[in-house]
Amino acid sequence: MLEIRFSKQARKFIKSGVPAKHLRQIALRLQALAANPNSLPTEELKGFAPYRRAKSGEYRIIYRLEDNIFHVALIGKRNDDEVYKLISRFLK
Repeated sequence: MLEIRFSKQARKFIKSGVPAKHLRQIALRLQALAANPNSLPTEELKGFAPYRRAKSGEYRIIYRLEDNIFHVALIGKRNDDEVYKLISRFLK
């Protein structure tokens, strides 16, 4: 299993009061991706390689793999494109 590291923005999102059900879904998705990154469907972010995105219920997880580390850059809601607005601000 890869070591999971969270960015400041990802930690802030997790602490922001996400409902427990959603937090469990996100945690399970992160564990599954860290255990085997190629086992779940993900997509590369156009214009932001090597970052990838994964769906987790109502949320998107933006991450990248580096050596044996699973870097979680951003987590955000899918339906309002919030996470995509944050990408251009934090992933430059």
